[in-house]
Amino acid sequence: MSAPNAAITLALSKGRIFDETLPLLKAAGIEVTEDPSTSRKLILPTTRPDVRVVLVRATDVPTYVQQGGADLGVAGLDVLLEHGAEWGNGSAGLYQPLDLRIARCRMSVAARADFDYASAVRQGSRIRVATKYVSIARDHFADKGVHVDLIKLYGSMELAPLTGLADAIVDLVSTGSTLKANKLVEVEPIMPISSRLIVNQAALKLKREPIRGLIQAFESAIPQE
Repeated sequence: MSAPNAAITLALSKGRIFDETLPLLKAAGIEVTEDPSTSRKLILPTTRPDVRVVLVRATDVPTYVQQGGADLGVAGLDVLLEHGAEWGNGSAGLYQPLDLRIARCRMSVAARADFDYASAVRQGSRIRVATKYVSIARDHFADKGVHVDLIKLYGSMELAPLTGLADAIVDLVSTGSTLKANKLVEVEPIMPISSRLIVNQAALKLKREPIRGLIQAFESAIPQE
């Protein structure tokens, strides 16, 4: 049963994803009417009375959408892959209709310049790897047949090789400037990362017309290659 007048909630995280989603929303005729950098509100109104934006942590966006706290959301592929591994069946209740091609970067292995990563891999050495992307890292090294000890960290990943906690890290890389500033080098790319539009499957049935309209508007506004 369609409910075209029901309010739609879009979950976003502050920062790059929020900033790069705004032009897509504008193309859909929607503008957020309060600046999250100055407002203390976590629920922001828009120029469309039937659409609101909720601000949550990037890692919580899939949970909000999957569990019905939001109808739609924008999340990085890295977050979605880790969420899927954590939930056992990350696709349940989540529809991923679009790669929005925003907040683009890559997941990579990085290490100190004086650590011979390629040689360690060839020799079958056991490598200590620090990351917050444990599932992605585990799958990557398992596919390559590389023996690793994974160390879960939540931030300041670059410190791990510098302090001897780890031989390498798995992390997101954009320009590479943070690695360079900490005397680390990118030794192996894992996968390209971009942000995806995700939709709660139940909401798609209950609010089919307005949500389909938003999906189509997002699709027409995606940056072209």
